[in-house]
Amino acid sequence: MQDLKVRYGAIEAVRGIDVEVREGELIALIGSNGAGKSTFLKAISGILRPAGGTVDFAGEPMTGSPAHKMVAAGMTMVPEGRRLFGDQSVVDNLMLGAYRRSPPGGKAAIRTMVEEQLDRFPILRERRRLPAGGLSGGQQQMLAMSRGLMASPRLLLLDEPSLGLAPLIVRQIFDIIEELRAAGMTILLVEQMANLALKAADRAYLIERGTVVLEGNARELMTHPRIKSGYLGHRSAPDPTPTSNLRMNS
Repeated sequence: MQDLKVRYGAIEAVRGIDVEVREGELIALIGSNGAGKSTFLKAISGILRPAGGTVDFAGEPMTGSPAHKMVAAGMTMVPEGRRLFGDQSVVDNLMLGAYRRSPPGGKAAIRTMVEEQLDRFPILRERRRLPAGGLSGGQQQMLAMSRGLMASPRLLLLDEPSLGLAPLIVRQIFDIIEELRAAGMTILLVEQMANLALKAADRAYLIERGTVVLEGNARELMTHPRIKSGYLGHRSAPDPTPTSNLRMNS
């Protein structure tokens, strides 16, 4: 993504963001509520049309492509708030996640994929026939992630997976995210809980007021005074020691 801009009428919510995601990486976008993180994800996934800039995916120009074409190309988003089909069963929601898929083996292969997701989240197997709207918040998040994985994405976009969940459930969700990363999945994660996001990520970008203000190795960012004081709740010395792998943007 290069110089990406998004506007809501006269308001420029994303003001020229550059982000690179390499295959096999987990990249975190952190920042406060309203910084433009979720808007950025919507623009690259085809839900919103960028006002400027470019999106290239797997070597192909994709700027402004609609969401269904992004999914077909291999980019899938697990949206903020989960956006499940509440009156449909757990299994039906999973099947809908494979709507754009045509795997070898047809429906039998899709049923096998459903079983794989139920193995990943055993609590969903117990509730497989229940409507998604009757699940707890944590179970719904697990289902939303499983539904996204049913598309066999090359790039998985996760938008605020911890939102509204109890701390124990958040830890379980991040355990799954780290397992996916260890298995080689490419992930772009938007998250307000900076501590968990930075611990899980390879690299990270700090977004404030629609722009990237700091980027670099995630573990090194955890020690940066701006991150520690603003997002991790630690007091920091005013003059940080420069780190060559971090980049500050004006």
